[in-house]
Amino acid sequence: MARKQRFCSGNLTYHTYSRCINKQNMIKDDKTKDLMITVIRETQEIYNFELSGFEILNNHFHFIIKTIMGSETISKIMQRIKSVFARRYNKIHGRIGPFWNERFGSKIIDDAIDATSYLLHLLWYMAYNSFRKNMVNNPRHFKYGSINCYLDENYKSILKIKLHDAFISLGKTFEQRIKKFMLFEENYIKGLWCQR
Repeated sequence: MARKQRFCSGNLTYHTYSRCINKQNMIKDDKTKDLMITVIRETQEIYNFELSGFEILNNHFHFIIKTIMGSETISKIMQRIKSVFARRYNKIHGRIGPFWNERFGSKIIDDAIDATSYLLHLLWYMAYNSFRKNMVNNPRHFKYGSINCYLDENYKSILKIKLHDAFISLGKTFEQRIKKFMLFEENYIKGLWCQR
């Protein structure tokens, strides 16, 4: 059976994600995460898109990417990131074969009934991945995520992040935006503890 064709268009915000082969922790060490950062940086220089969020974990990643009208599709952007990373990883480790478990998953955030709430909740969901996986005690301490870009106006991210319009729409000043954004964390934490 043919796989479903992905909808690709400009001016759409996508939540993309992918897992390592057999869900193995192949991105566990910082050196491998740094390799992913390098590949993303290079892709940002080659292709025109906005990266509004990222979380690079031990066996998978999450990105929030907004495509630009008349520029590369989400498929082309993700294909470059995943293929270049896999090729370099295999060369460094002297291995052959697939690195990724499947084609990348994607959801169009703009299609949600309340796209703003969905995106703001998603940012916290992504950030708390490192906490849920016992990698850090606080998602703000995780180096390979973007949540601090939304919490500190002067934060120097390891990747170029464009704060999403959903966050910007929360208020006229950064302080107003953070105050409302923190309510999404509170709601996320309540849901997280209810699940335990």
